[in-house]
Amino acid sequence: MPEKSVPWWSSLHSNYGRKRPDGPSLNAAYTKSEGYIAMNRIADTENGKVRGLPGADPRITVFKGIPFAAPPTGENRWRAPQPCRDWEGVREAYEFAPISIQDTPGLGSDIYCREWHVDPEIPMDEDCLYLNVWTGAGNPKEKLPVLVWFFGGGFQWGYPAEMEFDGERLARRGIIVVSVNYRLGALGFMAHPELTAEQPAAPTNFGCLDQQAGLKWVIRNIAAFGGDPGRITLAGQSAGGASVLAQMNCPENEGLFQRAIVLSGMIRSPYEEDKFITPGSLEAAEQKGVDFLEVLGVDSIAQARELDALYIRDKYAEYASSHPRMSISIDGHFCPGEPMKRYMRGEHIDVPVMAGNTEDEFPNLICAASRQEYQDKVREIFGEKAERFLAFPEAGNSGRDPLGGQEAAGAGEYAAVSGIECTVKSAFIQDERNGFGGRNYYYRFAPQIPGWDHPGTFHSVDLWFFFETLAKCWRPFTGKHYDLARQMCNYWANFVKTGDPNGQDADGSQMPRWDPYTAEYPCEMVFTTQGPLPGREKDSPFLRFLMEALTERLLGK
Repeated sequence: MPEKSVPWWSSLHSNYGRKRPDGPSLNAAYTKSEGYIAMNRIADTENGKVRGLPGADPRITVFKGIPFAAPPTGENRWRAPQPCRDWEGVREAYEFAPISIQDTPGLGSDIYCREWHVDPEIPMDEDCLYLNVWTGAGNPKEKLPVLVWFFGGGFQWGYPAEMEFDGERLARRGIIVVSVNYRLGALGFMAHPELTAEQPAAPTNFGCLDQQAGLKWVIRNIAAFGGDPGRITLAGQSAGGASVLAQMNCPENEGLFQRAIVLSGMIRSPYEEDKFITPGSLEAAEQKGVDFLEVLGVDSIAQARELDALYIRDKYAEYASSHPRMSISIDGHFCPGEPMKRYMRGEHIDVPVMAGNTEDEFPNLICAASRQEYQDKVREIFGEKAERFLAFPEAGNSGRDPLGGQEAAGAGEYAAVSGIECTVKSAFIQDERNGFGGRNYYYRFAPQIPGWDHPGTFHSVDLWFFFETLAKCWRPFTGKHYDLARQMCNYWANFVKTGDPNGQDADGSQMPRWDPYTAEYPCEMVFTTQGPLPGREKDSPFLRFLMEALTERLLGK
């Protein structure tokens, strides 16, 4: 009797999960003629096995909701992240874990509720220390570079499950993407004298310690997903970018990562001291904690640890209506000093940095009811350099008159400038003066953004492009936008791989050259609707004046 024909896929099925002689911890379909041809969906972590699912592209495996620390509940509330317990069998890593405790997303009508905070029913829980992995590796021998992502949201809101953070397009370029969740608001950043006495080495900044624990988990475990623990890039946007800056300035992190990406995260004004996500003192944070316990109606941290997390959230919203919100504090341990000032002094971990801003976000201005008041404010800000400042054409009225022309001539907003652009460029120049630099890349995101709301390049819109997730957005993006997103994602992937963003586009052609930003050669990459356009002209005298003034203030001169 003739031998039965065997379907082409039967040998693949019979070998599925079988290990090669070198025994990779990522099992894969294997045939003698073809080698690894498909990745098994199981990885063996330090706490147990996890099973992922194929992405939209089945060559990518997505693992969602992997625990990297114990639940920060009960006695672990307001405590540094604790070790995760082991589990038996294979844990299904199919869905995102609950988001951190925060205001319910998707209930407002603001641009972010329209853009991606669209689901008021998204699960939320204090048990939130989980991360997610996108990998296209066929086996752990590949040692692919790794991007560790921290989301933004002012340390009050946000979550890895936001649709723009889908890591699949980067994974298709040979990058393993890991997005890390962390605690927010009062549960993530409260300080209190009792906490300082109880745990002096970790009195606050629990959300940042969560990020650090996620990074260390990646170093210990990413090889099981085909990653290289010696090629890690930290990346984040807004408060996530500020988090990367804070991690760069934590001495304990020396050697844990090799590159950094700070999107819209160096937020300082050349005109005034900033309060926005700029760390304050531990003592000031402790006083916030004392005031907050009064709002909670309890007398001790022990009592506060017994309260329901959603009750704490709601009372925090009440507290925040009349008090500054809680975020990073200078605790002398994780955060030994203000990160931006430490960076300017050369006290940061020395790695290549990519940083920049969108063109329209967070403009800094000087507001005045009259031209005389404006000139008085300029003299207060710049002292003996005030007349130099006033002589610049850019120091004139910015064309926006909040008083509707009803007050004295000259009322309005003056000397508009991008504080983030000014800060990033100042930091890169100072980095060079400190003997670092020469490997730092500045970008400005400036394409036309479509939509009935005519939003301009608002804060965070570039995330759709860097992750190349435009198809998930409601905006009527066209082909040029998709071309730009592809190239921006390429630049990102190249930087993660080598520390240099340059390389080829999908068709094999060289993308426009992006050089480092230096004093002698201040190259900036401008992302426009027409594509990436390198700018190589010197910054304007006005901007250079403000950069130097900001540098002097941050250095305490």
